[in-house]
Amino acid sequence: MLRFYPTDVLLLLTVLALGVFLLLSLRQEHLRRPWRKVMGSATGLVSALLLGLFTGIAVLDSVRIDQGSQTLSLLDLGLSNLRTSTEKTYSEPLGVFASVHEMVRESDGRESWKAPRLVFGGRHLHDPKEDRPIDLMQRFFKGGILGGGGGALLALLTAWILSPPEKRPAFSAKIGCTSLSKPLRAVMITWVILGALIGMMGALAGGYHVLGTDKVGNDVLFQCLKGIRTGIVIGTLTTLATLPLSLGLGILAGFYRDWVDDVIQYLYTTLNAVPGVLLIAAAMLVMESIMARHEALFQSLSARADFRLLALCLILGITSWTGLCRLIRAETLKLREMEYVQAARILGVSEFKILLRHILPNLFHLVLISVALDFSSLVLAEAVLSYINIGVDPSTESWGNMINTARLELARDPPVWWSLLGAFGFMFCLVLCANLLADVLRDAFDPKRENAP
Repeated sequence: MLRFYPTDVLLLLTVLALGVFLLLSLRQEHLRRPWRKVMGSATGLVSALLLGLFTGIAVLDSVRIDQGSQTLSLLDLGLSNLRTSTEKTYSEPLGVFASVHEMVRESDGRESWKAPRLVFGGRHLHDPKEDRPIDLMQRFFKGGILGGGGGALLALLTAWILSPPEKRPAFSAKIGCTSLSKPLRAVMITWVILGALIGMMGALAGGYHVLGTDKVGNDVLFQCLKGIRTGIVIGTLTTLATLPLSLGLGILAGFYRDWVDDVIQYLYTTLNAVPGVLLIAAAMLVMESIMARHEALFQSLSARADFRLLALCLILGITSWTGLCRLIRAETLKLREMEYVQAARILGVSEFKILLRHILPNLFHLVLISVALDFSSLVLAEAVLSYINIGVDPSTESWGNMINTARLELARDPPVWWSLLGAFGFMFCLVLCANLLADVLRDAFDPKRENAP
């Protein structure tokens, strides 16, 4: 039986709405032109491909199935090997021994103080010291070849789909890639590299912990993959909470001016005068007290953690709408004085239709650019808030919780560095792709840059 939490439903609806929006925008010429610029950018296409991969993982982690006493997502079921391969404590990446020494009973009955053998990591090796290097090399090359081959097939399929219909010759003529554009070649190369990386990690994960294990023996790679959903949810749902306030108040302030503008300016100026972290901390403390008084509303710990994640998204949205509101107000002040708006007023068009048909569409580029730029900052905000213990629930898999835990692990002897490296690496990839795509969208949709060299 399928089970969906509120954040699951909102995330799936957001992804569906984004897909519908892209399809509808491609049918309008004034929106199709900037999207052609995005398609003509190698950086934009590769960033969109990687963001699509992250989003696909988040969607798989948002579709849950009841499995008796527990509820597992499609990602949990697909990565059941990583989920169930739990060790006793810390172990290094690709290691076969634990990182903590303890008393181990030998086969002859004697006890010695050493690092014990892992239960799952390298358990197929008869002699770890002799067999491990050869086994790692075999898995590395086998996974890379198989994954690279699968990526090459996807690259050819992508080339056929993205190529214009009149320029789709036989695949045999396309293999050389001489007739393909530079952006399309970049996407094909990205597919091959991604396929090789996924293949190598999959082959290694079949017998080892690729990024090691944490204090309680959980696989770090599995935690990093689970953290993708949390980052995507915070970036998208916070945007959904921000847009109505930013758009509505910004348009009203710029279009009607006078006392409406004064009230809205006073509102966001007052809100900006209070440090954002203090507002978020206060709101989260109030939310926690409300949740503590109504424990009966939550059927499980996962439902409680999901509600806290949703509350964090709403609080971030309510406290971060002022910047975009100020931009929209300034742009609306300019648009209301344009000739076509003045002509519509003279012809007797109602103010509601003017706002809907003339003001709102011309604010589209600002909204799209701001949303793309704010996405990465929201992902980073979750890590900062979790670091000071006002972020997501501790039971929620997130990069912020992993980084918060790693600050104590780095003080160990020897230091446990792989949890921090794994969370940082995945967060860096997601934020970098979002920023690069935001730059491409800004260049494509900003009218001021249309004639720029």
